[in-house]
Amino acid sequence: MNTPIYDRLEIYLVAAALLLAIGIYGLIRRRTLIGMLISGELIFSAASLNFMAFSRFTAPDPAVGRIFVLFIMGLAAAEVAIGLSIIIAVYRNYRSVKTRELSDLNG
Repeated sequence: MNTPIYDRLEIYLVAAALLLAIGIYGLIRRRTLIGMLISGELIFSAASLNFMAFSRFTAPDPAVGRIFVLFIMGLAAAEVAIGLSIIIAVYRNYRSVKTRELSDLNG
């Protein structure tokens, strides 16, 4: 008997790998700070999906994966709050959020 597609670990791992690849590509290609922040969130989503998939299919106690995902969600929320406040401060000082135009920040 065939199992449904959502009952296979490989599907979730491929989706997480795709999210990770898109996030890394976005970090490399995006020239704005907001685009980089969104790409970082995609990477967090890929990690969360991996934790949930392995928790569902391989862990003896599925609560462990859910706890890790809740921790990642809290970390992502803190990252967004701090990242947006930094982006707003940079925009107020330099009138741009493009990384190439922020030459005064070079060390």
